[in-house]
Order: sequence, then C-alpha cells, then structure tokens
Amino acid sequence: MDLSKYRVEPGSRVGLSEWSTDDADGLERDGVEARFAENVEAISALQHRLYAEHKRSVLVVLQAMDAAGKDSTIRHVFGAVNPQGVQVKAFKKPTPDELDRDFLWRVHRHAPKRGHIQVFNRSHYEDVLIVRVNGLVPEERWRARYEIINQFEALLAQAGTRIVKVYLHVSKERQKEKLLRRLTDPSRNWKFEAADFETRSKWDAYMRAYEDAIGRCSTQAAPWFIVPADRKWHRLAIVSEIVRTTLESIGPEFPEPSIDPQAALELLDRFT
Repeated sequence: MDLSKYRVEPGSRVGLSEWSTDDADGLERDGVEARFAENVEAISALQHRLYAEHKRSVLVVLQAMDAAGKDSTIRHVFGAVNPQGVQVKAFKKPTPDELDRDFLWRVHRHAPKRGHIQVFNRSHYEDVLIVRVNGLVPEERWRARYEIINQFEALLAQAGTRIVKVYLHVSKERQKEKLLRRLTDPSRNWKFEAADFETRSKWDAYMRAYEDAIGRCSTQAAPWFIVPADRKWHRLAIVSEIVRTTLESIGPEFPEPSIDPQAALELLDRFT
C-alpha cells in the first residue's frame, strides 16, 4: 500500500475538496482486510519490543469531523496491543482549571512515556479548529498557535517521540448516514449529541480550519496523513499501515539481558 498518496508534504497547500473520501485504490476488500489483520498482529509485536526497549515512544493523533470513525479506528487498530503499552486520551471541552493555563498544558501532560504508544482522540489541534470556528479567542491568538504547535511537536520528536497525525476524511453525505444511524439505532443513541447539529451546520468553516491546520502543521518531524474514511475497511487498513510502518521505521529491539541466560538456567536446575 502506497502511503505517500495520503501524506501531506511540508509546505503543501491543502484543499480538502481535492482529496478523496472514498478511494479504495482499486483494491479488493478481502485482500485489504487480510492485510489489516497482518498489520494488527505486527503492531502488537512491535509494541512489545518498543515497551521492552524503553527508549522511544509513538504519538498517534486522530482528528476528524463527528462520526468519521475515530473511536472505531482506535478500537480495531490498537485492540490487540497490550494495554500496558498503549494509552488513549480523548480531549473534551477544557475544564476551568485547564482554561486558566496555556492551551498546551493539558496536552503535554499526556505525551507518551518511553516505550509507550499514546493515541490522542482529538488533540491540541482543537485549539485551531473549534476555537477558530466558534470565535472562542481572538484571531491573532489562534493564528499564532500554528507555529507554537510545530515547536511543541518538534520538542517531542527531539525527545524521542515519533509523531503521526491522521485526519479521517469523511464526506458530508457519509456523515449524515452515520448520524442517522445513531438516531435510529437504540444501541447508538447515546453517541449522539445536540452539538452534532451545530457542528454539521458549520461544515465549510471546519473544512477551511482543517485545511489551514493540516497545511501549516505537516512537518518532517510530525507529518499529517489524510485518510479516506467513507469505507471502514479501507480506513482501518490505511491507518494500521501507517502505524505499522512508523513502528518498523523505529526498529525497536529487545534489550540485552541483564544476566547470562545459560548460567541462569544452570542455577535454576540446581533448585529444582
């Protein structure tokens, strides 16, 4: 799977209307799902080595419009990973205490520890998305945040964190289908919020905000990927491929044992 077609090169101008929401690469679903299963198994094994090595970490940022599949993606891609080595943080509306501090304070506290994978379900990018669209701070403040975000991510990268950022690109039509399912399926009613209507009514404003955020903040240290999200099976395959490729590029290795295994075996035999 060629991931370069989904990666936003640094300095690129992003027009989301030019990016497909339903591009299956001409691939057959059975083959793609088989590859996804392989990826999930590989991610689990690579995370085990990352945790054992305890030198580097991975941050996966997921952003999307409502109903694009963030929760589903996290559940399927990371479901087989040992919970000791992966954490998920969902960023909701800031608390009064968080609002009393700089906008990155609540985010930096959840940066991944060495050996860990951290997944952000929404992230610091909300401060140039919802904040911008709803006019929660003056324009000069949110515009300054693009460079602050780039510096923050460069700091994490310098400290040994590999960062990948994924925008799940869902169409307005597909979003409507999924919102309708939330309203008509009793097992999904709990997921629907009245605010979903307001967010959908500002679709175009959000698209412009995402275009600027992705274009201004896709860097070599922390690239953005725009992933077609209308087809679940294809979305999962691409995201899992991105995560697997990232871990493979890190190449974590098991550390050298602190004891001589053969000597330990001989000693064990003496006490059995």
